[in-house]
Amino acid sequence: MKKKILVVVANYYQQISAKLLTDTKKILKLKKIKPKIVYVPGIFEIPIIVSKLQSRFDGFIVLGCVIKGQTPHFEFICNSTFTTLSYFSIKKKKPVGNGIITCLNMKQAKLRASKKGKEATNAVLEIFKVV
Repeated sequence: MKKKILVVVANYYQQISAKLLTDTKKILKLKKIKPKIVYVPGIFEIPIIVSKLQSRFDGFIVLGCVIKGQTPHFEFICNSTFTTLSYFSIKKKKPVGNGIITCLNMKQAKLRASKKGKEATNAVLEIFKVV
């Protein structure tokens, strides 16, 4: 049985999101998996989409980027989003590959974008092998 995967892309930093998504799509294409892709404005909107569409998919890959500014906003947004996604994954027993980059600046984000989409995608595919 083919697994159905939802990819949720936070498009706030479009250049970074595009790189993450390109790598994710390459890996899924090799596995002959055609994902459903949904775009949201930022990472804070990712959990509601995952939650709302959870019954239609076997696994989720979330992609995006948050760059720390000069206020605590970064910590609140990241903590809330990551905690919610972890809770969802455990409660629904469905894998969520976390491809959300958290960085101090754009230079770091560009460097990490070359790996994070691949890592998140491969994590979900590995979980499918176990369960």
